[in-house]
Amino acid sequence: MTGMVRKMTMSVGALIILAWYLAGSRAHPSTVSALLSRGYTVIPQPQTVQLKGREFALGPGWRLDLARGVSQDEIAVEDLKEGLASRFHLALATGAGRGHESGVIRMSISPGSVKIGDATDRNRASLEKQAYRLDLGLEAINLAANAAPGLFYGVETLLQLIKSQGGSLWLPEGEIVDWPDLELREIYWDDAHHLERLDVLKDAIRRAAFFKINGFAIKLEGHFQYQSAPALVEPYALSPAELQELTDYALRRHVELVPYLDGPSHIAFILKHPEYKALREYPQSNYELCTTNPDSYKLLFGMYEDLLAGNKGGKYFHLSTDEPYYVGLADNPQCHEAPRARELGSVGKLLAEFITKTANFLHDRGRTVIFWGEFPLRPDDIASLPQHLVNGEVYGPEFDPVFKTRGIRQMVYISTQGEERLFPDYYLLPPTERLHPRAASPGRVPGMFEHVSYGAARQQADLMGVVDAAWADAGLHPETFWLGYATGTAAGWHPGSPAPEESMSAFYRLFYGPSAVNVGRVYQLLGRQAQFWADSWERGPSAARKPIFGWSDGIYSPPRPASDQTLPLPPVPSQDSLSLGFDWEKENARRLELAEKFMQESDELLDLLHVNLERAEFNHYNLEVLISIARLCRQNLLMFRGLARINRFLKSAGEAAARHDSARAVAALDAALDLIEELRAERNAALRDATGTWYKTWYPRVLEANGRRFLHELDDVKDHAPDRTVDMTYLVYRQLILPFGEWAERVRAVRNIYAGSNGIPGRDKKIDWKDTAPALSREQVSDEEE
Repeated sequence: MTGMVRKMTMSVGALIILAWYLAGSRAHPSTVSALLSRGYTVIPQPQTVQLKGREFALGPGWRLDLARGVSQDEIAVEDLKEGLASRFHLALATGAGRGHESGVIRMSISPGSVKIGDATDRNRASLEKQAYRLDLGLEAINLAANAAPGLFYGVETLLQLIKSQGGSLWLPEGEIVDWPDLELREIYWDDAHHLERLDVLKDAIRRAAFFKINGFAIKLEGHFQYQSAPALVEPYALSPAELQELTDYALRRHVELVPYLDGPSHIAFILKHPEYKALREYPQSNYELCTTNPDSYKLLFGMYEDLLAGNKGGKYFHLSTDEPYYVGLADNPQCHEAPRARELGSVGKLLAEFITKTANFLHDRGRTVIFWGEFPLRPDDIASLPQHLVNGEVYGPEFDPVFKTRGIRQMVYISTQGEERLFPDYYLLPPTERLHPRAASPGRVPGMFEHVSYGAARQQADLMGVVDAAWADAGLHPETFWLGYATGTAAGWHPGSPAPEESMSAFYRLFYGPSAVNVGRVYQLLGRQAQFWADSWERGPSAARKPIFGWSDGIYSPPRPASDQTLPLPPVPSQDSLSLGFDWEKENARRLELAEKFMQESDELLDLLHVNLERAEFNHYNLEVLISIARLCRQNLLMFRGLARINRFLKSAGEAAARHDSARAVAALDAALDLIEELRAERNAALRDATGTWYKTWYPRVLEANGRRFLHELDDVKDHAPDRTVDMTYLVYRQLILPFGEWAERVRAVRNIYAGSNGIPGRDKKIDWKDTAPALSREQVSDEEE
């Protein structure tokens, strides 16, 4: 018998996990998977798993045997060798084995060698190409596939299965036969508001492939060097050659790199430029394109051609017809859509005409077009669409059967993140810990799992895939999305299994390594911190941004104010007695109570993050990003503490003035003003750390570079948080627009009037609250000294 063999037993950790799932999981077909019950994790969960009673050790004596249909340059072979080396420091022997002294991993490709079972997707040929069989024996591991993609996915399963324990690498004896339920499992990578470096994008594709994600839709907007529209190109942008290099890298790993371009709406990045203002549907709005203007198509077709030239070998194109609110409504000197909509019979049919023209252009160039078949399309407009489309969404019984009858296949749309700031809602704050109640939801991972696994579209639509989106419109770092990307698309491979909690736990182990500790608690705490960060401020009309042209409910006349977050500031003391009109701490007692609770959790979170930065085997940079987010959240909490202290200093000043102790009164006012400077320093330190961390993988967000300039103009309809500033200060935007500087000047003026009347020198130094020059806070100084 080769290597070490032992009976399968459960570790203490596995028993704890098992008890947790048995106690708390939702009612799913299987509370705990067969693999987890033996201490093994795989994402996505394989379709069929048959385990025997023993497990065996994989070690240096094992060798690789490339059998029928497999060559040395196959990516599955390369990835197996690289994965064993990087994850387990193991190199397989080469050459023929000698007797029974070593085991063998045998890889083969033979069409028809792996039979697949039930699946939702009717394209069984595509599913068969991705199928594999993994026979895990004590002396041999046999990996068989019908085609190269299946061999690659079998390798990913094998690499995920290996368990390091007791100084050895273990695998379970048994058989896995696996295939996807849906052929395409796509994630949406939003680089509209930042751009990763090329090696970082490659690493993201490699990660996606590890979790059997085979579609990578990338939205670049101005971060691509369009030859046909040079005015749109931003300071840092991928060249066609770089996009092609990325495409080739993805295809080698059986991932489709899918260009993503909006139209007719969501294109302020185009219509804000003077060169293209004549293409606007409404002259006063940069949100939407005029679909009856021939020059609109000339522009889009040129951009399509540019993207295709850098995406040779690709199969899909994501034509994002997202939220075209105003199609068919305009009738003005530069756009006459309304008469054409009446001629066609509806505004939905006018949108269908736009989709048909653009999609046919791409289809004629060999692309399968994925679009958003949504409002203002109605069921009776669907017959006007070409059959070669793929709808990236499902809508329920009114729409899905009609798309199916038309011959238009569909994908289940899910979202890892929507409007959340800083971190996705993987774990939710209960209403008792929120200042502003909101509707309950199951959390991102359970919600995606339920929608993909059990949605009515499985019976009503002709499904072929799942699209898992995360929107950089809110300014998050993509490193925060991987939990959702991996677990959401996993339901597209194997719906209904395992339970969401198990899938999340498996991700933590596979993504960070088995030595990482309490990662679920890290994500829970960080989610709570980020939600309180957003919930702890109020909302009100914005004085910093231009009004909004309209929304889904129509065009506003006149435009309505945008909404920004704000905070109530302490009262300004009266000039004569330094008395206060109200007690800020009393009126914000609940806010301060919650802030102190979350400050304690912030301590725990940062401790856990730093422990895992030392212990985790993989993805250390991801943890650095999480630390930067935790510090941004903590700075918000420190600000509440600071405001409470300022309020106390102001009260002390009034009390001292009542006792005619002018020296103490002025000293208290000075202490309050000094504290504002401290708060500014703490804010700037958190911003500095986040910027430095995020720029390790991003090109800088700048106004000018490489002979190109960024035109900074906000969207007239949608609020994209990163667009509020050119640089990274959007992360502290709400603090920058808070009128704290003006408030401080009013307090300083009162202080100087009172001081002057009592023979005390004036205070000349003004506070520039908006100054973001980096300065170390007391916490940062302490951290760096340690």
